[in-house]
Amino acid sequence: MKNARIILFVAAAFLVSACSTCPFAPKAGEIDHIVLAWLKKPGDKADQAKVIAASKELKVGIKEVQSLSVGCALPSDRAVVDDSFDVALVMRFKNAADLATYEKHPVHVKAVTEVLKPLTKQIRVHDLVRE
Repeated sequence: MKNARIILFVAAAFLVSACSTCPFAPKAGEIDHIVLAWLKKPGDKADQAKVIAASKELKVGIKEVQSLSVGCALPSDRAVVDDSFDVALVMRFKNAADLATYEKHPVHVKAVTEVLKPLTKQIRVHDLVRE
């Protein structure tokens, strides 16, 4: 039992130390693309699910998307937290050229045209360059 704990501890330490070299670890110059969406029917679970599904297809269908996180707002009582949006997604791109390719990609255009525009009343986009 003691040996199993030691082996587990060593394996965990190795994995944690290796994270800085993982392919998904953020690098300077990469682009984080943050999208906040407010639905025409706020809080509608079916519409949230459609936006989330369409967002996941962006990662599957567009090779320039390095990573994707998507979900609904976490309710908060803190004054500094904006939890008024229905769905948010954060994508990472290797560089601005990959972001530009994504924006014109047919899978993205289709998601915007067939899902986002019909279901949302407002979309806010924030792009940042990692330091």
